[in-house]
Amino acid sequence: MLLYNADQYCRKIASINYGKNAKYFIETLGCQMNEADSEQLAGMLTDMGYSQAEDISSADIIVINTCCVRENAEFKLYGHLGELKILKQRNKELLIVLCGCMMQQSHVVDKIKNSYKYVDILFGTHNRQEFPELLFDSISEKKKIYEIWEESRGIAENVPVKRSSTITAYVPVTHGCNNFCSYCIVPYVRGREHSRHPEMIKKEIIQLASEGIKEITLLGQNVNSYYCGMDFPGLLHYISDIEGIERIRFLSCHPKDLSDDLIKAMVEIPKMCSHIHLPLQSGSNKVLQQMNRKYTKEQYLMLIDKIRASIKDIAISTDIIVGFPGETEEDFNETLEVYEKAGFDFAFTFIYSKRTGTAAAKRPDQIPEDIKDTRFARLVALVNDMTLASNIRDENKVLQVLTGGKSRTDRSVMTGRTSSNKIVNFKCDNDFTGHLVDVKIKKGHTWYLEGEKV
Repeated sequence: MLLYNADQYCRKIASINYGKNAKYFIETLGCQMNEADSEQLAGMLTDMGYSQAEDISSADIIVINTCCVRENAEFKLYGHLGELKILKQRNKELLIVLCGCMMQQSHVVDKIKNSYKYVDILFGTHNRQEFPELLFDSISEKKKIYEIWEESRGIAENVPVKRSSTITAYVPVTHGCNNFCSYCIVPYVRGREHSRHPEMIKKEIIQLASEGIKEITLLGQNVNSYYCGMDFPGLLHYISDIEGIERIRFLSCHPKDLSDDLIKAMVEIPKMCSHIHLPLQSGSNKVLQQMNRKYTKEQYLMLIDKIRASIKDIAISTDIIVGFPGETEEDFNETLEVYEKAGFDFAFTFIYSKRTGTAAAKRPDQIPEDIKDTRFARLVALVNDMTLASNIRDENKVLQVLTGGKSRTDRSVMTGRTSSNKIVNFKCDNDFTGHLVDVKIKKGHTWYLEGEKV
């Protein structure tokens, strides 16, 4: 465990910014873990005397928290950098900061240094807590700062956080991953697994409850592997009695590690949401083996049956990748079959993206783009049909909804989520933002439920 010790640099930069109305803008690419990381970056920037800019063009410092899980996230970064060059030309004092997963890749860092010399600061996933010191050095010495730690030295605690929501919050419990799925870059850029001390996790959640947060989502690349004096089911019990927290979620689970004790904890703890995200990735045993997933489709389906038999009204979502190297038409059809058998409520679907440095990227049997696109369209059609069917089954039910606020498109409509993580829109005269309300579902749509407050 590392303790955050950058307060002195925050004070120094806050002194420099005094009276300047300095603004920051953070662009977050990627997953929920990146969103949690960006909340820490925002917390540090706030302590350094910056306030959040309404738009990127009015910022004095721009931070892009990068992702490299899929190729399109990398394309987004390079697209942004072209736009930032124009802003830098207009304002020579503008500071541009790149951080996150992409910066852990040496070929990316080299490209930034050589082709995007107007970028001021680079740092990676392991030294985010050093941001104030790096920024102070850049400002005071008027130089570029490139500081990448190759390995994690532990999880930094007590880093300031500025939450993006006053109702829900992400709480990371593990960092890194030890699984080395053959398609995945995460273990290489996030490092090996580290678990936070349960006392620090509970302390953070107690603070969140005191700030009015109603729902927390525990985050990890594989929360099942959490262990620090207690396992993940033990951690759930340990935090379950915190007053003020109404709901507990977690992301993500690896099927090979989901234990009977975790299922039991979900049954026993009233605050646990009735939703579990369980990535399948493929329904072909051949492909699963080549992905290094360490389970078969039969084992996965047995696990689904066990979960549904144990937890009433559980919603199960998943991840699916199409176009993995060597995937045949038969393999893909098996994925569709397993998807139907599992009866998923919704899914996140992805076209395989070759990631430099992974085992799958070295394979010669890459699937042509047109075939991947065709398969993806077929998968999405099935997912949409089954998601709609799942939502129609909720019609005429009364579901408890945690309201997140008013709809952006219709201010007479409130929107929120059920325990099963489904979006619900309902008309309401009063503002129930942040409250749990009962809503009768009138109609199920593909992406949301429509109802009225009871």
